[in-house]
Amino acid sequence: MEQMSTNRRRFIKEAVAGAAGLVVTSALPRETRGGTVAPRIRFAVIGLNHGHIYGQTEAVLRGGGELASFYAPEADLAAAFAKRYPQAKAARSEKEILEDKSVQLVVSAAIPNERAPLGVRVMEHGKDFMVDKPGITTLDQLADVRRVQKATGRIYSIMYSERLENRATVKAGELVKAGAIGKVVQTIGLGPHRMNAGTRPAWFFDPKRFGGILCDIGSHQFDQYLFFTGSTRAEVVAAQAGNVHHPQYPGFQDFGDVMLRGDGGTGYIRVDWFTPDGLNSWGDGRLTILGTDGYIELRKNVDIAGREGGNHLFLVDKKETRYLDCSNEPLPYGTQLVDDVLNRTETAMPQAHCFLATELALKAQKAAQQVGSAK
Repeated sequence: MEQMSTNRRRFIKEAVAGAAGLVVTSALPRETRGGTVAPRIRFAVIGLNHGHIYGQTEAVLRGGGELASFYAPEADLAAAFAKRYPQAKAARSEKEILEDKSVQLVVSAAIPNERAPLGVRVMEHGKDFMVDKPGITTLDQLADVRRVQKATGRIYSIMYSERLENRATVKAGELVKAGAIGKVVQTIGLGPHRMNAGTRPAWFFDPKRFGGILCDIGSHQFDQYLFFTGSTRAEVVAAQAGNVHHPQYPGFQDFGDVMLRGDGGTGYIRVDWFTPDGLNSWGDGRLTILGTDGYIELRKNVDIAGREGGNHLFLVDKKETRYLDCSNEPLPYGTQLVDDVLNRTETAMPQAHCFLATELALKAQKAAQQVGSAK
């Protein structure tokens, strides 16, 4: 018990520090200080179990959200959040937030397998829902969420932050839409992460709770594949996942990859927990977008060739090779989501896209052949 408490304290410290670092180093003034945008909706937070909650909260704040309240049963997580956002009321229960008619949107980074049931309750109370990835961990949960979302007309948005909150990826989307590399043929998405095992809570190592590696960190890559190829139908051609190097966590998966085929192009995904300590980032996230007239390569978090910071974009076309520093590109997701809450539109993310990206991740996870047998 004492070890779990120590791990949680370390997790909180790193999560808050990491979120603060993102705010200081990567955003424009309008985007980083919620007070610079007049409040347009009221929102609340339920579930603080992953540090991504800070990035999610900042996205809504910069889009014009007013943080009204929050709830988490873990006293230490709640205390850290309250310190960061003193303007928010600490609710006594989830029910208090769900029954608050002034709250229009609920944001969550609860334990992964608890997110979809929470989202169902949120939508049934007439509120929209924005959740950390993986937003859904089983196909049965997906069926429930789809049914309730259709019946209520509420928004169920999964914040795939490797696209929506990465400036280079946002810029790549603009370039692709403008035809900079012709028609997209394939995407190759690589999502390495650092393990940091000592700071992780117990649920992180339980596949029933985090959903498996393809469902979890792989979900980012499925989202990007659909977005950049424009695919509205797709299938998993092959998938594999397993634990190749961490026998002390027998249910954990540290490696996985997938091949995809859709009506807009093909895709390859590889995710892992093998970022070495020598890298000055949690992961060298990369995306290559192959087009008929050129290609784009993104180094999202670090350029190991020596350029500082993240958000590096390389564009090669028929005329030249260009480098674009995207560190000052705007991040529209938060503003678009608030717009959608107000206008009942789908500018931040089409609901069908959100669900299809999740469906592909879940099907890949279920069909994945086992690789590795860490000993």
